[in-house]
Amino acid sequence: MATPSTHSPSNAPVNPAEQGSRYRYLVLAMLVLAYTFNFLDRQILGILKEPIKQELGLTDTQLGLMGGLAFAMLYSTLAVPIAWLADRASRTWIMTAALGLWSAFTMACGLATGFWSLFLSRVGVGFGEAGGVAPAYSLVSDYFPKEQRARALAAYSFGIPVGSALGILFGGLIAASISWRVAFFIVGGAGVLLAPIFKLVVKDPVRGGLDGATAAAPSIAPAFSKVVATVLPKPTFWLLALGAACSSVCGYGVAFWLPSFFIRSLGLTLVQTSWYFGGINLIGGVAGIWLGGAFADRFAKKNRAAYALTPAVCFLVALPFAYAAMNTTSLVWAFVLFLVPTGLNLAWLGPVIGAVQHLAPANMRTTTNSLFLLINNLLGIAVGLWIFGYLSDLLAPRYGTESMRYALYCGAGFYVMASLLLWLASRRLAADWVEG
Repeated sequence: MATPSTHSPSNAPVNPAEQGSRYRYLVLAMLVLAYTFNFLDRQILGILKEPIKQELGLTDTQLGLMGGLAFAMLYSTLAVPIAWLADRASRTWIMTAALGLWSAFTMACGLATGFWSLFLSRVGVGFGEAGGVAPAYSLVSDYFPKEQRARALAAYSFGIPVGSALGILFGGLIAASISWRVAFFIVGGAGVLLAPIFKLVVKDPVRGGLDGATAAAPSIAPAFSKVVATVLPKPTFWLLALGAACSSVCGYGVAFWLPSFFIRSLGLTLVQTSWYFGGINLIGGVAGIWLGGAFADRFAKKNRAAYALTPAVCFLVALPFAYAAMNTTSLVWAFVLFLVPTGLNLAWLGPVIGAVQHLAPANMRTTTNSLFLLINNLLGIAVGLWIFGYLSDLLAPRYGTESMRYALYCGAGFYVMASLLLWLASRRLAADWVEG
């Protein structure tokens, strides 16, 4: 994929300090919108999998593979070379192409006739989305000063709960009133239309301009081997990445399979589940992400360890609420209780991603982000979505329709692992921190 050079007059990097706060927040809003479509297209399979399972005759294990492995294998691995390119070329062109591509493959999901055609379409969605996140992290870091970055990255991460909620809501309602195929066509088509608008609005900023660094031209961006040699030897990088990945096993896995739990164990219809789970994702997710970023920015002024300690505490608090939510028979109490783990499971996004930005110099950020996402997504998405489906099939002979409930129980221990790893990261963060 060719991308225009950032040295051309029409595509020269802009200085965020000269653009004013209004444009900065407009850029953030467009990035949030793109991330919303990212998760809308990524998570819509979660609400549509029950009618897809019935029509195409699939098992929970197959659905878990389509939601996880099919998406993650190219999404995670291709993100690294694409990010390497984004450290040298226009990040906005890369994101525009990615948005159009993953949206087109989402539409292709609506044409699936069996396991393999849907699997390959999901591979295509992952291929497109590989260029959508790491460049955005870098853009946010270059548009917002370091004292605001955790909150700005938390705001960017609003695309996760908003996109998940809209995917659940629109996907379920469209599937119930028309068909699951039309749901894929509509949400994918909307993303295709958004892509050119995104490119017109969002401009590439000077790299590291708000960190006191000069613009790093694409031709002098560091070699990939240098980024690897800078980042991978740092214990903090591995602790942050593995801690986030353990959380994502539950975060992605539970988000994908909870609609099935609501339908099979609580007796909700597809439409009821769409409204019910969409509300949990929107309210709990937005609140948790914002609080995580706000607390980290506040406490990190005195101690940088707060970037890792904040989510570590959140995961431990979330655990009893998750168990209580899965064991109540009251729909009202289940809704209230699920808000807590849904929110706290996403509280790591602003703090941890903000900390990752400071493990390497500004002109290495996009590639560093992609290495972090490679670990997080290979474990979180590929393992998280598959393991719950596999456990559900394994437990079905004994527990019947309740097998998903017991599969979800088994995954909650990942919260404890995530908390421990992030606590260890908090003890190393100051030593591995890079200014500018």
